[in-house]
Amino acid sequence: MKINKNIIKELNDYLDEFNLTEIEYSEKDLKVKVSKSRVSQNTVPSLSVDQTKVKKEEMPIDNLKKITSPIIGTAYLAPEPGGKKFIEVGKKIKKGDTVMIVEAMKTMNHVPSHMDGIVKEITVEDGQPVEFGQTIAILS
Repeated sequence: MKINKNIIKELNDYLDEFNLTEIEYSEKDLKVKVSKSRVSQNTVPSLSVDQTKVKKEEMPIDNLKKITSPIIGTAYLAPEPGGKKFIEVGKKIKKGDTVMIVEAMKTMNHVPSHMDGIVKEITVEDGQPVEFGQTIAILS
């Protein structure tokens, strides 16, 4: 069997473009899976013990609560294109309110808030791919 290297190259490009860790492509008898690790030794700064203590003191102690994506998919901030967003920064939300929709395999999955709070930050853009466990919103 001869494997088309262009398919592998294109899948690898999609990993970078959509910030994915794994992608799979299949056609008839051909099945190609490309994955890569996102952990890099070079991106972790090394701090001495004294610097670590300073960094901890500088960070404000805040009761921030994170809402994470329950699945891999595409995040949508509104129920339809151009529609009113489910949440906005500064808006108070209650447990059970829909935060956003994550589309996976052509199924629209409503992501509910699992706590009450005020939206401090929305960490994803409309139409952005999201990973399982990725923070999608921060409440206080």
